[in-house]
Amino acid sequence: MSTDVSTKTTVPAPPGSGSPSAGASVARVLLDGVRRNMRQYGMLFALGLIVLLFQVWTGGDLLLPRNVSNLVLQNSYILILAIGMMIVIISGHIDLSVGSLAALVGGIGAVLMVEHHVSWPVAVLLALLLGAVAGALQGFFVAYVGIPSFIVTLAGMLLFRGLTEIFLKGQTLGPFPNGLQKVANGFLPEMGPQTNYHNLTLLLGLGLIAYVVFQEVRDRRRQREFALETLPTGLFALKVTALVAAVLVTTLLLASYKGAPVVLLILAALLVGFGYVMRNAVIGRHVYAIGGNLPAAKLSGVKDKKVTFAVFLNMGMLAALAGLVFAARFNAASPKAGVNFELEAIAAAFIGGASMSGGVGTVLGAIIGGLVLGVLNNGMNLVGVGTDWQQVIKGLVLLAAVGFDVWNKRRAGA
Repeated sequence: MSTDVSTKTTVPAPPGSGSPSAGASVARVLLDGVRRNMRQYGMLFALGLIVLLFQVWTGGDLLLPRNVSNLVLQNSYILILAIGMMIVIISGHIDLSVGSLAALVGGIGAVLMVEHHVSWPVAVLLALLLGAVAGALQGFFVAYVGIPSFIVTLAGMLLFRGLTEIFLKGQTLGPFPNGLQKVANGFLPEMGPQTNYHNLTLLLGLGLIAYVVFQEVRDRRRQREFALETLPTGLFALKVTALVAAVLVTTLLLASYKGAPVVLLILAALLVGFGYVMRNAVIGRHVYAIGGNLPAAKLSGVKDKKVTFAVFLNMGMLAALAGLVFAARFNAASPKAGVNFELEAIAAAFIGGASMSGGVGTVLGAIIGGLVLGVLNNGMNLVGVGTDWQQVIKGLVLLAAVGFDVWNKRRAGA
C-alpha cells in the first residue's frame, strides 16, 4: 500500500524581486534605533538645523571662516564652564557661583600680573589654585556639612562678587601680558610649505577624524562584547559619517582663515580628558551613581562625600580657567565680569541633555548645548535681532529642551 506525501517546494525569488517587507523591516529597525537614542542625539540634530537655518538666513555669513573662528573665541569660556557644570548636575547638585568666581579669579590674576608684575605662567597657576580652594571650600560645606548646594553656591556667588569689587576697588584693571592674550585670542603658528590652508590645523583635523572613527568603532565593539544594546548598523554608519563630516568642514573652515585658535586646543583637551574620565574612570562612574540613585550608591560602597567634594573642587578650577580666558580675551579684568555666566553654563548643560534629577548627561552634550546657545547668539546678532528678543528666544529654547527631557522620560517609563 503506497502513501502519497505531498512536499512543499520553496522557489527562491529571482534577484531584484526582494520581499516587500524586507525594506519595511530595515526601516523599522532604523526608526526604533532613532527613537531609543532620540534623547542622546536630539540636540545634535537641533544644532545642525539651527546652523542650517542661520546659514540660509544670513546669506552664508554664519559659516564664513572668520565668523567660525570668532564663534569659538566668543564662547570658549562658557564652554569651559559648561563642562564643569554638566558634571556638577550629573552628580545631583548645582553651582550658582561660577560666574562670580570667574570674575574674582580674573581680578586677582590682573592684580598679580599688572600691579605686582608676577610672570603670567606663575599667576595662572596661582589663579587655578585659588579656584580649586574656593571650589573645595564649597564642596566641604555641601558634602561634609550637609548644606544644600543651592544655598552654599548662592552664598558663594555673593561672597565672590563682593571680593571681586574689593580686590579691583571697583575699577577695570589691565592690560594683560602678551603671552596670556595669545592663549585667549591667538592662533596656532603656521608651519610647512605655503598653501591655501593652515597646514598644522589640517593635520590636527585629520588626526581628530581618525581618533573619532577609532573611538566610535572601539566603543561599539566593547558594547557588543558585554552584550549591551548598540545602534543599528545603518544608524551607526550615519552617526560616524555625520561626525566625520562635521569635523572635516570645521577643520577646512578654520584652516582657510588663521588656523585653529589656541583656546580650541584647550577645549579639545578638556573634552577628551573629562569625557574619558566620565566614561571609563571609577570616579566618573561614581558621579553618575550618586546622581542617579544616592541610597543605592551608598549601599554599593561609593564614597559619596569624597566624590561630591571632588566635583566642586573641579568646578572651581574650571571656573578659574574660564575667568582667566575671559579676562585675557578682553585684555582687562572688570568687577562686572562673569555676570550671568552661571545661567549660560546651566542652560548649556540642560540643553545638552542633563537632567534635573541627576545621573544623566555627557561632557560632549555640554559642548553641544553651549554651541547651540553660541550659534543662536551669533546668528541673531548677524541678522540684527535685538537683545530683548534674543533673551526670549534663548528662554524658549531652554524650556523646549527641558520639556523634551520630561517627555522622553515619560515615554521611556510607559
